[in-house]
Amino acid sequence: MLPPRAPMSPLATQLVSAIGQCLRGKDAAIELAVTTLLASGHLLIEDRPGVGKTLLAKCLARAFALPFQRLQCTADLLPSDITGAQIWQPKTGELVFRPGPVFTSVLLADELNRTPPRTQSALLECMAERRVTIDRTTHALPDPFFVVATQNPGTAAGTYPLPENQLDRFLLRVQIGHLDAEHEIDVVASEDGHRQADEMPAVASRDDLLRARAAIEQVRCTRELVAFMVLLANRTRTATDVLQGVSTRGAQALHRACRARAFVHGRAFVVPDDVRALLLPAWSHRITLRTGDCADAVLQQILAETPMPE
Repeated sequence: MLPPRAPMSPLATQLVSAIGQCLRGKDAAIELAVTTLLASGHLLIEDRPGVGKTLLAKCLARAFALPFQRLQCTADLLPSDITGAQIWQPKTGELVFRPGPVFTSVLLADELNRTPPRTQSALLECMAERRVTIDRTTHALPDPFFVVATQNPGTAAGTYPLPENQLDRFLLRVQIGHLDAEHEIDVVASEDGHRQADEMPAVASRDDLLRARAAIEQVRCTRELVAFMVLLANRTRTATDVLQGVSTRGAQALHRACRARAFVHGRAFVVPDDVRALLLPAWSHRITLRTGDCADAVLQQILAETPMPE
């Protein structure tokens, strides 16, 4: 069971409140999305259609007044449709680079697992190194650069499983889920979530985001807690139900996410509750099971069996 929700920092409170006016009843998912953005990570949202995945990405961009692009992934999408390409100019006889939609601050890759592996791989360099290499020329992406990718459940028709190296690029994975009855009544009656997102005023600036990221770099995490994260990672590698456990990069991702969550909750230090709250969002997409069991259940068991530091 997760610990009770703690008070948030003023910036996080403003963000969650503003986005919550458009995406109602989903403060926990919004907080995870805000944590990912402040931690300079990328967000994977896995859920069925119609629960607000696109709306969440759009609101994150609007909250900071950041440039936003939406990329609808399909089976015939080419890598150049994402990154851009060199275009021949007949009048000048030159090749001119035309940037693709990835040249933005917030990129929504909608239904990423509907594209074939070759196209999915076009995002790897973008997400890991914040740059694009085309015809041996490297182009830097804007700062900040944040990918929100959505994917339908693996049982949906026409999907390609995301490979492990692609999944490992996402800091956190979240599920939005259906609304409770009261919130769903309000949403169905109004039908104005996307209109509200289009009209949503910015509550912070790009400079506020960069300052928050700099502050997160100063958040302390004791060596004992880092050792606890490494111990958990090792236990995923030796668990009998796990075919592939969490890598060192996955342990680093949990560490970074915990520092960002500490900042979101107004602390300058990481506490064990941060690890408890973020273990599943940070690692459930990073382990491969031998059977069809739920990764969340395996991680919860490992967490329950591992003594937590004071």
